[in-house]
Amino acid sequence: MKYRRKLDNIYSKYNKPELIHPDPLEFLGGYSDIKDREIVGLVAATLAYGKVAQILKSVRLVLDGMKPSPFQFLKISSKKQIRKTFKGFKHRFSTDEDLANLLMGIKYAVGKYGSLNACFLNGYDDSHSTVQDALTSFVDELVSGGDETNLLSDPAKGSACKRLHLFLRWMVREDAVDPGGWVGIPRSKLIVPLDTHMHKIGLGLNMTKRRQGNLRTAAEITKAFAKICPDDPIKYDFALTRFGIRNDMRMEELLCSGG
Repeated sequence: MKYRRKLDNIYSKYNKPELIHPDPLEFLGGYSDIKDREIVGLVAATLAYGKVAQILKSVRLVLDGMKPSPFQFLKISSKKQIRKTFKGFKHRFSTDEDLANLLMGIKYAVGKYGSLNACFLNGYDDSHSTVQDALTSFVDELVSGGDETNLLSDPAKGSACKRLHLFLRWMVREDAVDPGGWVGIPRSKLIVPLDTHMHKIGLGLNMTKRRQGNLRTAAEITKAFAKICPDDPIKYDFALTRFGIRNDMRMEELLCSGG
């Protein structure tokens, strides 16, 4: 199938733990307990915008404030304590209030369902063609428990929700790079985390002609990948996005190489 050999070669070469840095995914490896790791994953993914150095600095600051267990920290901390711990936090357009509202939403969801995985599954149905409806329900739960925060995109508004789909990739998939840990959600229903790099790749590989990086474009690119790998359409995401992150990998080499 067109591009399959090329993509499999890229996956074999670049889907390796030693190539994770610099990527907020690197923080998840330090947490063996899934109840901690899912919280770390959501925090790291929602802060994954802007320059990578600042992303890593901000994520590290938040995780340091919840040592040694984010799950236990949120379980025993009041809203007042959470606000006090992260007073003065700033990450680009996100303030300490945005962060506190996110953490309160996580605390609420975990308290209500037992875990973020269970919260997500509450809105999931096997009849759904993708995770989109469940993601909308998931975000609604987080917002209802913590109030509005610009760290959470609204899936119902047609946004590509790159950071939330990135979080789902980390939680649902398990390979040499993605740590996994969530159950009950098939890889086949994940949607590609669409950023400018993946959009450029999708255009370059003729997977889409759409110029707007929204949910429809993400779905179109995901559908194209599903023709290549039906059971795991976002399998190649990590390896492909290295071309937009690492200085030693040139996008031109990917787009100009043979099928």
